[in-house]
Amino acid sequence: MSSNPIQLRHATLHIADGVAEFTHQRPEARNALSLELRADYAELVDIVERDASIRALIVTGSGGSFCAGGDLKSMTRARERPETGSPAAIRLRVMEAHGWVQRLRNLEVPVIAAVDGAAAGAGFSLALAADFVLASSRAYFCMSFAKVGLVPDLGAAWLLPRAVGMAAAKELVLTARKLGAQEAQRLGIVHAIHAPESLAEEARRFARRFVSAPREAMGLGKRLLNQSFETPYATLAELECAAQAVASSVPYHAQAIAALI
Repeated sequence: MSSNPIQLRHATLHIADGVAEFTHQRPEARNALSLELRADYAELVDIVERDASIRALIVTGSGGSFCAGGDLKSMTRARERPETGSPAAIRLRVMEAHGWVQRLRNLEVPVIAAVDGAAAGAGFSLALAADFVLASSRAYFCMSFAKVGLVPDLGAAWLLPRAVGMAAAKELVLTARKLGAQEAQRLGIVHAIHAPESLAEEARRFARRFVSAPREAMGLGKRLLNQSFETPYATLAELECAAQAVASSVPYHAQAIAALI
């Protein structure tokens, strides 16, 4: 796969040496989640699902912001038009976003959110959908929906309680307060904190840890963990048996055993 960046609508995708790097490219709007960026995410998951050479995905922002949330200007324009501003149209638009959010969360490679600056509203939701969040020391997180009279979307109501517990999730949603990188790490949202100038390279260094691992085993293991809170033990055991049968049939397993022996 070429290492030349793929120019999307409001993002770029760079694939090199087993690592894909998806960068929001709307710094003038603090990388707000426009309709175009949503379409870029849908295209991103298509590419990563099809490309077996990809072993890790980094999601990040440009210009000192990760994602400041929904694009309020485009949301306002949409509400002014009957065909896009009705409750039915809004519901459909949010449901369409859930399609790619769920696929992003279930990608069979580790997803790393490299957060610099704001991860607010839907941007916070996107960070929560990643497997690991690496933050700069100036990063902050905010469930800002209440500030504009909305409820959390893009899966935040499901993801946030599982990351921080129900009481903390309710406090963050209902107060819409900002959460600094260090507090976010204490709550279990952030995996590691780095200086702003080194965040990008640290994210790439972290992603390279997965390059030599078998994609099948990583993907199956991730799916088991993603389902563990809602799945009865007996059902999860059945899924584990099937996953282990698949993983053990991949050439990587036999090669690794032979090397160890």
